[in-house]
Amino acid sequence: TVIQHHITCSGPTITSNQILGGKPFRFKKDTRPHVAIVIAEQEYRTNETLPPFALDHLGKEFRVSFVFANEKERNDLPGIDVLNEADVLLLSVRRRVLPPTQMTVVRKYLESGKPIVGIRTANHALLLRKQAAPEGLESWDTWDADIFGGSYTNHYGRGPEVSITVAANAASHRILKGVKADSIKGKGSLYIVNPLANSTTPLLVGAIPDKAPETIAWANRTKFGGKAFYTSLGHIDDFAQPEFRKLLANAVRW
Repeated sequence: TVIQHHITCSGPTITSNQILGGKPFRFKKDTRPHVAIVIAEQEYRTNETLPPFALDHLGKEFRVSFVFANEKERNDLPGIDVLNEADVLLLSVRRRVLPPTQMTVVRKYLESGKPIVGIRTANHALLLRKQAAPEGLESWDTWDADIFGGSYTNHYGRGPEVSITVAANAASHRILKGVKADSIKGKGSLYIVNPLANSTTPLLVGAIPDKAPETIAWANRTKFGGKAFYTSLGHIDDFAQPEFRKLLANAVRW
C-alpha cells in the first residue's frame, strides 16, 4: 500500500531508503541511469506535474527518485543525499536556502561535473531576493551564472501567451529532436533572462507584444564543466502540451 501510494502520488520509482531508511537499494542488474527530481516550489505545482511526467516519459529508461521540501520547514530538503547516487538532476526549486550539510551535497554533485536540467524557477533556486540567508543557512548567490549561464532579473507578469520560435542555428540540436516547437505556447509569464553567457547555446526564443524577445530554453556548460539545460517553461499548463513534455524528456536524455 505504501509503495502503491508513492508510485501513484510521487512517481514511477522510489528508493528503498524512503521506506526502510539507510542507503538506497539497487538491484545489481539495474544499470539504468538514475534521475533525481528535486521539487521545492509552490507557484507552479510541479509536485503535481513532474511525477506523472516521470511516469510517462522516464520510468522505462531511468531509475527515478524524488526529493520534496519539508512541509513544515521551507529551507529543508530531506533526502537530498540521493544526489550522491544520481546521474542526472532535474530541478524545480524556488528561492530556498539550505543547511550547510545539504548545500554541500548539491555543490559536490555539480562540482563533480554531473548534469542538471532546470525548469521555470530553477534559475533562482538557491538564493533569496536581495537578502542574505538567515543564520545557519547558506545561499548560492551566483547560482544562475554558475550553472545555467543566465542572468534572471524578473518576469513580465501575467499577460498574453508566449509565442515560441526556434533560435537561430538550433533546429538540429538533440534536445529539439522531434519537437514541434512552434506549436508550444508559453502559458506562464515571460522571464527576463538575457543576456546569456557565451557558454550557452540558445534553443528556443519567446516573445510577447511590445517587449524584447527572451531566450526561454538553452543548453550550457556549468562553471564546473557539466551539461546544463534550462527552460523558463514549466507552468502547470505547459505540462498539458505534449511537445513541451517531449522537450523536457529530450533534455534529460541529453
